[in-house]
Amino acid sequence: MARYIFITGGVVSSLGKGLMAASLAALLQARGYRVRIRKFDPYLNVDPGTMSPYQHGEVYVTDDGAETDLDLGHYERFTGVSARQSDNVTSGRIYQTIIARERRGDYLGATVQVIPHVTDAIKAFAQAETEDLDFVLCEIGGTVGDIESLPFIEAIRQLRNDLGRGNSISIHVTLVPYIAAAGELKTKPTQHSVRELAALGVQPDVLVCRCEHPLPMSDRHKIALFCNVPTEAVIPALDAKSIYAVPLQYHAEGLDNEVLRAFGIEPGEAPNLDRWTEIVDRLTNPEGEVTVGVVGKYVGLQDAYKSLNEALIHGGIANRVRVNIRWIDAELFEGNDDEVAAALEPCDAILVPGAFGERGAEGKIASVRFAREREIPYFGICFGMQMACVETARDLADIAGASSTEFGATNEPIVGLITEWMSEKGLEKREANGDLGGTMRLGAYEARLAGNSVVASIYGSDTISERHRHRYEVNTHYREALEKSGLVFSGMSPDGTLPEIVERPDHPWFVGVQFHPELKSRPFEPHPLFASFIAAAVRQSRLV
Repeated sequence: MARYIFITGGVVSSLGKGLMAASLAALLQARGYRVRIRKFDPYLNVDPGTMSPYQHGEVYVTDDGAETDLDLGHYERFTGVSARQSDNVTSGRIYQTIIARERRGDYLGATVQVIPHVTDAIKAFAQAETEDLDFVLCEIGGTVGDIESLPFIEAIRQLRNDLGRGNSISIHVTLVPYIAAAGELKTKPTQHSVRELAALGVQPDVLVCRCEHPLPMSDRHKIALFCNVPTEAVIPALDAKSIYAVPLQYHAEGLDNEVLRAFGIEPGEAPNLDRWTEIVDRLTNPEGEVTVGVVGKYVGLQDAYKSLNEALIHGGIANRVRVNIRWIDAELFEGNDDEVAAALEPCDAILVPGAFGERGAEGKIASVRFAREREIPYFGICFGMQMACVETARDLADIAGASSTEFGATNEPIVGLITEWMSEKGLEKREANGDLGGTMRLGAYEARLAGNSVVASIYGSDTISERHRHRYEVNTHYREALEKSGLVFSGMSPDGTLPEIVERPDHPWFVGVQFHPELKSRPFEPHPLFASFIAAAVRQSRLV
């Protein structure tokens, strides 16, 4: 039977529970254990798919088409274990499921209540699909004391009793603030947070204390005394230079040892962390650097492009260079070629990521034009591929009115709404005015690559599988005109109806993809497109 690790947070949000969970899972994995990480989100949205990136950061998409919390990206990047629909649940989905059951009469006339119906649903989620696992890590979103998270805390209290002694532990991530005027760290917020959690019936076994200054042993003793844990189980968590140094840092502080001891397991030999040491060495001792301009719509919040940011870093790891990312608001230079040049000339490569809506589109088209004309490496992802097609149609194929139906009615729909497509489930359909949530082309789909294409040589294969999240597709009616203008359709869906990749063979590096390759990149296995893109940026930097 799998053992469970329940992870909560206290005092304030954004303490890095997800990163801690991912790091701990990586440490357990390095010891030979089989792990899976799950995220419980207390908000009432069914999933984050309809939420603004400024509200919640990026939406992470799994192979099976789930729109999930961005923490699942950390989980995958640190463990290499592909997440799935069952690894993220929200209060909204829990309540949606329960209400649907009640309407069907599944509860046989019973009064439907938080206890037991909501808590039972949460417990069922936590225990689903856990066969052949050694540890299941369950992160509770939000902060202890939030009214939304109370059913989840109650559920893990019950589940700890259901599982039996020795089969579950609780880790509480908390803050030990530094008061500059007093010149000391303060443990009282941690004491209060643990007391509040214990009042809800959950006593932590391990405390992870985020702090900006080293945590003295005297403070660790004090926290242990008032919070009823061993001193060794009070783990300091200082800021790291890179998130990929965090597993090494937690191991040095003894986190994995204390977790195993809390289960009554003797830690034994130290885990093999060679690959993490190698990654950190490549990050801290680069052999060069490049600058990549990311022309985006949500650059005011970098979490909106979290996986993209990490995939570019992975490309740097593959080439042993530091990647300096220059975030550029696409709206700032719409209609002004001088501003476009000023913003993009310092860049060794240009990337236009995914987005929704018309705002910033003209700035992205201008970026495509700049990269094409100046022969600077260009990478267009999802919307970035679509705008590359629009730019080619307007500037090279003499289709002056080229546009996307996403922006409104147009006589030249280079990009249009897709209303039906084939998946493993068969023919899927959507209505133009239907619900927004969960109605996109989501998850992993295969693509077939042209044998003599640039992308086939990058992948080393003529068949790939990548994750999608979009409503609009490039219109194949314009394929001939675009290819005559030098933009080759080098990747198509297996049935040949949906464009997946375009490229310019006459350009140093110009690739647009309809999918999101950043979602499958790992620090120890950089995505081949990002590794190749950064290699092209390195070559470009040497030309300047």
